[in-house]
Amino acid sequence: MTDGEDKGRPRQDEAIGSRHAARFARVREAHQSELAEDYVEMIDDLIASRGEARAADLADCFGVSPGTVARTVQRLIRDGLVNSEPYRSIFLTERGREVALAARQRHRLVEDFLLSLGVSPEAAELDAEGIEHHVGPETLEAFRHHLRR
Repeated sequence: MTDGEDKGRPRQDEAIGSRHAARFARVREAHQSELAEDYVEMIDDLIASRGEARAADLADCFGVSPGTVARTVQRLIRDGLVNSEPYRSIFLTERGREVALAARQRHRLVEDFLLSLGVSPEAAELDAEGIEHHVGPETLEAFRHHLRR
């Protein structure tokens, strides 16, 4: 290896590292967003079906501990998506209702797209739950375009 190659490699490694770090930061952010969307959708569903959403109900629905729900609800409060007081029901803010509606619409679009491809209803429902959080606006628009044909 020549001296020129030695000097170029660290910069190249740094560039690769920066690209990976940026990509993983986007993935972590997407996971946080996914969790928030799942919670506000479930809170909305619980309120619609039971008249209220309680932390214990969320723990049962998601199969997680009450402590996990408490931490997540605190994050949702901080993000302005829900309101709650200790030992009380959890309520969506206007912004939380908007996020729940957008997530539900995106889920329906992805599910309809999968069904249009011949995917079974059961598989389309399950797969849409994962896919809905990871598609961008351009892809969603392509799904809409495909479905309009």
